[in-house]
Amino acid sequence: MNTKEIKIDHASKIENLRFRKFAGDSDFPEMWKIISAAAIMDKEEDTTSLEDIKNHYAHLNNSDPEQDMVFAEVNGKAVAYSRVEWYQEENPNHRIYQHFLNIDPEWRSKGIEEPITLWCENRLKTIAETHPQDSQRFLQTFSNEIKTEYNQLLEAMGYEAARYGFSMKRSLEDIPTAELPEGIEAKPVQEADWRNVWDAANEAFRDHWGFVEPTEKDYQAYLGSKYFQPDLWQVAWDGDRVVASVMNYINHDHNQAFDQKVGWTENISTLKDYRRRGIARALIVRSMHMHKTLGMTEVALGVDTNNPTGALRLYKSLGYQTTLTLITYRKPI
Repeated sequence: MNTKEIKIDHASKIENLRFRKFAGDSDFPEMWKIISAAAIMDKEEDTTSLEDIKNHYAHLNNSDPEQDMVFAEVNGKAVAYSRVEWYQEENPNHRIYQHFLNIDPEWRSKGIEEPITLWCENRLKTIAETHPQDSQRFLQTFSNEIKTEYNQLLEAMGYEAARYGFSMKRSLEDIPTAELPEGIEAKPVQEADWRNVWDAANEAFRDHWGFVEPTEKDYQAYLGSKYFQPDLWQVAWDGDRVVASVMNYINHDHNQAFDQKVGWTENISTLKDYRRRGIARALIVRSMHMHKTLGMTEVALGVDTNNPTGALRLYKSLGYQTTLTLITYRKPI
């Protein structure tokens, strides 16, 4: 057997189907083709570029592509792939063993999903055996409301929906009004402020479900990504202290590919002591005006439906409407 080939029992009887390991950087273009085809089918609003993949894989945490990836090929062409990783949550204290599946829509529901998922589970259980059993441990993966057959498979394999999220949008017509409270000021962000804004946002998210302490790799990955657009950030200050921010960006790749003009009002955060004062609302409204000035016609964001700060209620009050429901699935180890 080829050293890159992976033997999976009870695999689909698709002719010329084989499973293999990660082949290195040469796999990135194939991964991008699969992601792009799936994004169209699944109505994803924020598409990924080849450069995004390269940047992400240069900054992985607790995941070795050589050992932790599986590809499905038919007649030598990659049609699906998955990767596993693990991390320690802080809120609540759970250890999460995560996998995902990207599969070309043409090959969905033909028997590839289950063997890949089983391979991922076995790989994650092997990793989990090397860790102390000092917290609850869960297998985790993601889906959305469109992938009904995949969702049924996951549920048949013992996964349950642990959390829901919404992708949301609104037009940039009839932007509401909102002002920052007295003593809070919005100022342009300088390079010396970048890390302060990042750290303040992470502190604000600390009490959110599933929070994971970001690593230096995470920060460097963000600095090297297309989502890092500090000129578009809206940041609120109390004196010299960052107290809230909206880390806006425009996904030009997506807008060009789909002939859209969408700006993202994303990574919206407010420090705990400054909530319920209208700061986030004012920063989002400022962001809307900015995106409109830049030629955008819509703004978008993602939200945890059970966000403890009442974010979903805020976004609805600002006119955002749900476009897609996202699902986080978990199964105890």
